[in-house]
Amino acid sequence: MKKKSIKDKKILDAKNFNELIEIEYGKKGTNKRTAFENNAELFIVSEMLKNSRKEAKLTQEQLAVKLGTQKSYISRIETGKSDIQLSTLFKIIETGLGKKLSIQII
Repeated sequence: MKKKSIKDKKILDAKNFNELIEIEYGKKGTNKRTAFENNAELFIVSEMLKNSRKEAKLTQEQLAVKLGTQKSYISRIETGKSDIQLSTLFKIIETGLGKKLSIQII
């Protein structure tokens, strides 16, 4: 029988999701945790864009044509493989999807 590591024991004893994240990625402010949080935020924005495109009944190709860009660029954004500038995000949402983008700082 394989002996459980200290990390495995901590995971089993975790009381909530935040504790699990801290065990896996470290405390807030550490490089590993910051990288994880940045990737998570990029994933969320990517999924929101993909879902909005689908709700608008547009293919990646159709959206790319509306924006004057390539389908491959839209694909990279939707899969989180390309960082996106704020101006590009506005253009995708407002020009490509015909919606309004609102940003809130909390």
